Amino acid sequence: MPTRRDVLVSSLATASLPMVLRRTAAAQQPPVQSNASIKTAGLGAIRAVTLTAPDLHVAQVAWTQYMEYRLVAQGRVSKAAAAAWDAPTIAGRPYIVLGPKSGERTFLRFIQQPNTDAGSDVSTFGWSATEITVQNTDALYERLKSSPFKVTGPPGPIPTYSYLRAMQAIGPSGERLNLTWITEPRPDLAAAQSFVGRCFITVLTAPDLPKTLDFYRVTFGNSASPIRQLPSLTLSVVTLAEGAKIEVDQSAPGAHSRPRPAGGLPPGVAVVSFDCSRFDPLTDRFIHPPHSDGLEPFRGRSVASLRGPADELIELLQT
Repeated sequence: MPTRRDVLVSSLATASLPMVLRRTAAAQQPPVQSNASIKTAGLGAIRAVTLTAPDLHVAQVAWTQYMEYRLVAQGRVSKAAAAAWDAPTIAGRPYIVLGPKSGERTFLRFIQQPNTDAGSDVSTFGWSATEITVQNTDALYERLKSSPFKVTGPPGPIPTYSYLRAMQAIGPSGERLNLTWITEPRPDLAAAQSFVGRCFITVLTAPDLPKTLDFYRVTFGNSASPIRQLPSLTLSVVTLAEGAKIEVDQSAPGAHSRPRPAGGLPPGVAVVSFDCSRFDPLTDRFIHPPHSDGLEPFRGRSVASLRGPADELIELLQT
């Protein structure tokens, strides 16, 4: 089974150097390309990562004190939002929305729900980790030593890519984090605009990597990098807008669906929200008809959700 260091190295290496991937494509499966003849919906930038948390106060204090995130909104989940996620028991549960100090419009949303170990289990399918840009991993590492965040991989350079320095941590709600410092300006990478910036990569563990890439190509029209075979991991990266990406990892043997409480959300990374240019090609795939009372800060926009091939919950915000 791949270690978190393997996943981090592969994520950063693949996400940041598409030219390197193309040079090695002859020894790999050809990249999945968008088909212009397919009527697609257009998956855009990441706008929110929704996580479950047993204690919202603990999550808020940790992220505002140590990550310098700001409280953007708080409230209770509406029946429409819960229905869109096929999670009726979440209706009425409290939530908070946190965002980076820079004001970048990609957020973390924590919804109160008792967590289980399944939320941080790398052997389950679905959204598995959140990768966030930071301005200095060494300074962040020193700050997190006496914090509720547990560092699982101290800062270190990514082999071959001297301009990347990364670390790993688990947050107080069990959230699995990759924290990446882009030490030199790069036109293809989303450098942090505050001490801790925004989520720019979400990691998805899938039972069938080619099938998953095909789903994102056919459904949304988003292309992907060539499939890469690393010593302990097979992956590809789906390209989004604004420097954002989805890293899709082939699950290890023995992986299984993530258990979720009856009527609740998948523990851990429960939902990822994206801008979407068109809803009409997807109407027959939505879990529930679109609604306009989504969680802040997107209230008023048309919102709907569907499941992906790894049973991942994909929330779409119509642009």
